[in-house]
Amino acid sequence: MAQKPAIPKGTRDFSPTEMARRNYIFDTIRSVFALYGFRQIETPAMENLSTLMGKYGEEGDKLLFKILNSGDFLRSVDRQLVEEGDYVHVTSQLAEKGLRYDLTVPFARYVVQHRNDIRFPFKRFQIQPVWRADRPQKGRYREFYQCDADIIGSRSLLNEVELLGLIDEVFARLGISVTIKLNNRKVLAGIAEIIGAPDSLIDITVAIDKIDKIGIEKVNEELAERGLSADAIAALSPILAISGTVEQRLSQLQSLLASSEIGSKGVEELQSVISGINNVGLRASLDLDVSLARGLNYYTGTIIEVKANDVEIGSITGGGRYDNLTGVFGMPDVSGVGISFGADRIYDVLNALDLYPAEIASATRLLFINFGEKEAAFAMKCLAKVRETDISAEIYPDSSKMKKQMEYANDICVPFVAIIGEDELSRGGMTLKNMATGEQQFLTIEEVIKAVKE
Repeated sequence: MAQKPAIPKGTRDFSPTEMARRNYIFDTIRSVFALYGFRQIETPAMENLSTLMGKYGEEGDKLLFKILNSGDFLRSVDRQLVEEGDYVHVTSQLAEKGLRYDLTVPFARYVVQHRNDIRFPFKRFQIQPVWRADRPQKGRYREFYQCDADIIGSRSLLNEVELLGLIDEVFARLGISVTIKLNNRKVLAGIAEIIGAPDSLIDITVAIDKIDKIGIEKVNEELAERGLSADAIAALSPILAISGTVEQRLSQLQSLLASSEIGSKGVEELQSVISGINNVGLRASLDLDVSLARGLNYYTGTIIEVKANDVEIGSITGGGRYDNLTGVFGMPDVSGVGISFGADRIYDVLNALDLYPAEIASATRLLFINFGEKEAAFAMKCLAKVRETDISAEIYPDSSKMKKQMEYANDICVPFVAIIGEDELSRGGMTLKNMATGEQQFLTIEEVIKAVKE
């Protein structure tokens, strides 16, 4: 008995309905990227391992999918390394390429490799799959899409304002109510400085980033476990407890960080970004969150995170300012700011809230019923005229029973069906049935086109 076929764990097949929904998300994001002047690039699914290794930390390196060298890949392997169990060096001899882990490192490589062809500031976007050898679980896959937009080669905070406007436009078009959270790496550095623990920045931010999940008491316990003194924890509490409107919290933060040069600079940058986006107008809710610390080893200024208001799910978009993205490839001090939409989580939110437009359920707007050779020949001529007007249409290929053909139309959610029997054929027209209302009327092909378009 043949083994039942399957796909690798952490990957998915997508049905036509699911693809229609996913493409609705991608097309919406892509159209807004273009609206804001971003230009699309693509990079290969595989990169040289030398490009990828060492960019994501030790754990990230373990999650890279490696591609075996073609041909006799064992030929150049040092057998002694195998016997010694030195699989790190064995892997480098077995595989010279790997699947991309994200779109950021390939983008950095692209910028450096094509620096003579790029005009800065460079506004690029990418919508492509990435792969991670992670443990599959709910909401976490080994193959998934990222939708990234970056502006590189400019330190202007207008770029942050533009990206916040772009985020707002995407979620307004998708109909998702969101809160955009902001913070700044310099603010976090200032906090660590004024509580007397500048060398514990990472420990502090890793802990406080969990406030929403575990609460302040547990966070304080974790801070103590990480070696933070009782005085430092006590000094941190009033900073984490600031409240009021965004403007009121900015004012409180400004006072609390007045003695820190870097902290004050961070507050100044936040004020500039928030003032800029308020001037433009924002439909989403805006929140200043001093505990927000995503990508701390990576970001150097503004930090952005977006949460859905009506569905319990993690971040659905994130990003921030970085000052040395291309430095690892020998092109230092190139500042940029970028965001990444979590397409798979956005898909889950839209499914939970049932926010998809009804028309995306079917690619076909009009189905011609097939009653036989003569009727099908007439239907094919009509079908050509319909398609000339950019209406998606098809004919049922077999002259099966009417019931079977109508069931097919229902199954693929076709809104209109054209029926051409002997009577319709003799009169040179067709009966158009509205599948939603059940209404039927005899029409010419020109009238059918008008009715379907309306």
